[in-house]
Amino acid sequence: MNIKGYISDKKNLVDSFLRDYFRESFKPSILHEAMTYSLFAGGKRIRPILAIASYEACGGKAEDILPQASALELIHTYSLIHDDLPAMDNDDLRRGKPTNHKVFGEAIAILAGDALLTEAFVMITSNKSKKVKQGNLLKAIRELAISAGSYGMVAGQVQDLLSENAKPDKRTLEFIHTHKTASLLSVSVKIGGILADADCNKLRALTKYGRNIGLAFQIIDDILDIEGDTKILGKLTGSDIKKDKMTYPLLYGIERAREEADKLVKNAVDSLCIFNNSADILKGLAIYILERKG
Repeated sequence: MNIKGYISDKKNLVDSFLRDYFRESFKPSILHEAMTYSLFAGGKRIRPILAIASYEACGGKAEDILPQASALELIHTYSLIHDDLPAMDNDDLRRGKPTNHKVFGEAIAILAGDALLTEAFVMITSNKSKKVKQGNLLKAIRELAISAGSYGMVAGQVQDLLSENAKPDKRTLEFIHTHKTASLLSVSVKIGGILADADCNKLRALTKYGRNIGLAFQIIDDILDIEGDTKILGKLTGSDIKKDKMTYPLLYGIERAREEADKLVKNAVDSLCIFNNSADILKGLAIYILERKG
């Protein structure tokens, strides 16, 4: 199995869908420009790829859920635009390019993020495939809204801001990581199973897998902020330390943080045993997340 080849193929598939979707501009044109500036700034499309891999593990074909999988990238991109704002993390660089507010100003950046979030739910309902049941689509939308909103990603972002300069705390740290980052990654996996009409046992396994890789992903992010290469990451390193963020390396040290990420990925892979070989791609993606440099 060539996991990098799989990621490249599915990334191209998602990018092609997104470019076609946003092919025509609309008024005011600066909004379209700001939305697509960040959307096509070089993202790896990990969340859509996880949804597709999960759907395929349950017997589906990627083309059947391209609108739903691609919508995840709109939500992820909106969160990055807002996260980079001066009122939040105040970052100047994202994916090797100036952040959205540096190019378009803060007001347009906020509105571009708002528009991407809203458009995601238009996109996810653009269901032309007869393979996806309407009831399952509704379940997927509900799961996504919960995971992206006040019980998921947004809750994690708020707690992350509140915890700056605070004494490191295991329970608070876990809340931040499982909500701010892991929530959207986890639901990406779960949505694939829901849309494929997977049974309860498979959904349970996919949910466990998603939670584990989601947390592992953020731990690796924390480590890369210390040890990573700015050219590969596309953003400045050391920002967590400057902002006194609550991170795994800060609380446990880098070595123990790596051990925790290893453990989480092993748990994720083990949770997929009921799929036999059909989930090999998901297993490979877990290893990829653990070993990534950017």
